Amino acid sequence: MRLRVVAAASVCAALTLGAAAASAMPARLASPSAAQATTLRVWLQVDAQQNWEGAVKAASNKFEASHSGVEVKVEYQTWNEHLTKFDAALAGSNAPDVIELGNTEMTKYMAAGAFADITSSKRSIPNSSTWLQGLTDSATYKGKLYGVPYYAGARGVIYRTDQFRAAGIKKVPNSLDRYEAALTKLQAKFGKDRRYSALYFPGQYWLASMSFVYDYGGKIAEFKGGKWKGTLDSPQAIQALTRLKKIVRSYSKANKTGDEANPAQALVFGKGKVGSIIANGWEWGYALNKDTGNPSLEDKIGAFPMPSHTPGKFMPTFLGGSDLAIPVTSRNKQLAIDWLKEFTGTDLMRYMATVGKVLPNTTSLASVHKTNKQVAPFARAASSSWFVPAAANWVNVENKRIIRNMLVRIFSNRGGVASEAKKASQAITTELNRSS
Repeated sequence: MRLRVVAAASVCAALTLGAAAASAMPARLASPSAAQATTLRVWLQVDAQQNWEGAVKAASNKFEASHSGVEVKVEYQTWNEHLTKFDAALAGSNAPDVIELGNTEMTKYMAAGAFADITSSKRSIPNSSTWLQGLTDSATYKGKLYGVPYYAGARGVIYRTDQFRAAGIKKVPNSLDRYEAALTKLQAKFGKDRRYSALYFPGQYWLASMSFVYDYGGKIAEFKGGKWKGTLDSPQAIQALTRLKKIVRSYSKANKTGDEANPAQALVFGKGKVGSIIANGWEWGYALNKDTGNPSLEDKIGAFPMPSHTPGKFMPTFLGGSDLAIPVTSRNKQLAIDWLKEFTGTDLMRYMATVGKVLPNTTSLASVHKTNKQVAPFARAASSSWFVPAAANWVNVENKRIIRNMLVRIFSNRGGVASEAKKASQAITTELNRSS
C-alpha cells in the first residue's frame, strides 16, 4: 500500500484520454484479435520479482500458450517512481495494458477516468465472489469495478506471550471487553515502570482508530444524494471514539501527538516495555530484526486478530495492499482481462501467498497460512475489513490530517469526543465535496 498525490495536470490528461478512448470503444471491453496484438505490457512492482516471480512467469506462459502470437512483457517498477512514470505514460499514450497500484492510489485514477470499467467481466475472474472486501472497495468507484484485487496485508494484535502469562492471562481475548481486562492485568503487573504500556497506541494512529469506529457500526463518511457527508459524529462513531479514548489514556504511554511510524512501534515493542501493539503482520519480523530489533524475543511473541466489541467477532481491519488495473488507453483490454484471470487464479494466488507470506485476494484461501504463526492471525483478521471512502478528494482529508488532528485533541484531552468529531466531520464534508 502506498499513497501518492496525482498532479492535477496528470489527472486532467487522464480524463481527456479516458473520454477519447471511451468514445472510440463499444460498450463491451474492446481489443484487437490475438493475431493483431503482439505484445501485452504489464507493469508490476518489484515485490513480485523478488518474491513470486515464478507465479508471474507461470501466468504469462499459460496465457501465451492459449493466445497465439501474443507475447507478455512484464516491466518491474519501484514504489517511489511508478506513479510519475505512469502519469507520463498516460500523457504520452504509452501506458501499459495492466498496471499494479497500491490500493490507496486507486481512487484518484478511477475518478479521473484513467482505468477501464471491468464490471461486466467480474464474474469471469477467479474468486471474485470471495475477494477481500477491503481490496474490492479500493478497486470500486461509484458502483463500478476498475481493478482486480491482488494481495493484502492486515493488522492484528502482536503481544508478549511471556508478559501475558506472567500477568495471569491464560487465553487469547475473544472480545474487546476481555482484551481490555487483559490490559488491566498487564498494567497492574508491569505498570510500576512508568514507561510501560500494556497497549502502545500513539495519538495519530488513525488507521487503528478507525477500526474501532467501523467495529461499532460507524463510518468516516457516506455518499448520499450526490454528495459526501462526514459521519464521525454519528452516535456509533462517538461511542467507538469514547471507548478508544478510555483505552488509550488508561494503558498507553505512547506520545499522544506522535504516530506509529516515528518511532517505529515495532522497535519500541522490542525494547520490552510494551505488552501489545496493533500492527501489520510484517511488523513482527521488524521487531525481531537482528540489526534494528530484538531477536531474543523470537519465542516470546504471539499475535491474534483484534477482537470486536461483539464477543466472538474480529474488529474490521484496514487492508493495505495492491490492485491490478487496465489503463483506459490500452488497445488490448480483453487480452489484459485474460492475463489477469491467469495471474489471479487460485493456484497462483496460493503460491504467492505461500512464498511471499502475503494475504491472498480471496477469503477462500484463508487457511493457506494456518500453520504459520506469524501470518495466520493476520489472515484471519482480514476476513473483516474496511477501506477509506471512495471519494475523488479523499487524499485532501489525509493531506490536511483531519482525522489525525481530531485524535490528538481527543487523546490529549484538549477537546471533547463529540465536539472534536463534529468539527472533523464538517471538515471531511467540505474536503470531499470540494470542486477540483
